Amino acid sequence: MSSIILFDAETRNHLLPLTYARPVGDLRVGILTVREKWEMYLNQPVSFLTREYLTELFPTASTEDNLLINGSVLPTADLTGKLSDLEPGQGYERNGELIAARLDKEGLDKMAGENALDSIDTTDLGNQPLPQLRRPADIFCLNDAALREDFALLTAGRKSAEPSVTNTIIGPRENLFLEAGVKLEACTINLENGPVYFGRNAVILEGCLLRGPLAVGEESVLKMGAKIYGATTLGPRCKVGGEVNNVVFQANSNKGHDGFLGNAAIGEWCNIGADTNASNLKNDYGEVRVWSYPEGRFAKTGLQFHGLVMGDHSKAGINTMFNTGTVVGFSSNVFGEGFPRTFLPSFLWGGAGGVMTYRMDKAVATAERVMARRQVDFTEAHGRLFKAVFAESEKHRKG
Repeated sequence: MSSIILFDAETRNHLLPLTYARPVGDLRVGILTVREKWEMYLNQPVSFLTREYLTELFPTASTEDNLLINGSVLPTADLTGKLSDLEPGQGYERNGELIAARLDKEGLDKMAGENALDSIDTTDLGNQPLPQLRRPADIFCLNDAALREDFALLTAGRKSAEPSVTNTIIGPRENLFLEAGVKLEACTINLENGPVYFGRNAVILEGCLLRGPLAVGEESVLKMGAKIYGATTLGPRCKVGGEVNNVVFQANSNKGHDGFLGNAAIGEWCNIGADTNASNLKNDYGEVRVWSYPEGRFAKTGLQFHGLVMGDHSKAGINTMFNTGTVVGFSSNVFGEGFPRTFLPSFLWGGAGGVMTYRMDKAVATAERVMARRQVDFTEAHGRLFKAVFAESEKHRKG
């Protein structure tokens, strides 16, 4: 049996700042991460081939026979079936981009070293439908379809725990699934537009108004009176309140109080302060332009609705106001009155009133305290990751 490895292609740079701290295949869209989806489709563990500074936290588990899959590609039944047809040295591409390949150890080493693909005999997949993450906006744009697919994967042949009679359930009951240990009382859940999934030991406090498709991850908390529209995902161990519409929280992040967040992608270990609001629609209803890391400028998105993108370990103080399409990098601390710039680089401290570089020792100390609250150790490997991201992102702070 081949080892399954998700590799980072050039798309990784288009998905910054969310891929500063993880391989592309560790991004969450729907209920599951890309890796978790492939593990369910292929019924075996999956590892990563990623940037060198990430390998301590995301190692590659290779053998003499390796099936490599582009980490930005979401699995489909058709593509999964085609993978079993690959012989060593063969692969699939689409529009000149490698989608999958079966490689021996020597071929894998070449790919890891120089991304050398000349020796792979590739077949063009043509116009085959292939859901793929090419930019942060795809995480919330594809979330509706991904939620439905993951719901079907996770609940097939299983029986949901029963919700309390204190809740008001609207729509088809088969669209609701509660894992063991869920606490759910006095909430209104509308299932007419899509499924709602509550992960193990999730806590949904009274008065929440929820509309599918929606996923609340393991041990996550919805605060009292939260208003959550689909398609929204709370990854594991998040705390969310206020008004949220079509947002994906990767994991371990907080937006615990009132304030609006819509059409957004939020990384891990983030905190969004009370009464923070992030616009997702321009006043003139025009197309939103968003910072592009590869282009080094603001680029058209083709979208009318595009809210906040926030990298891992970043924070927003109370009453922060984010303009439409704002991008916040890794480990930045944004605060103060007025609208800050719509591109805030990594390791930034401040807001509209002025910014400075966030000192590394201060950023690390904050991360240590934040992670400890979730009983997660900040290791030496995490420290090296911080230093690597600081160095990689320095050019944006100087711009």
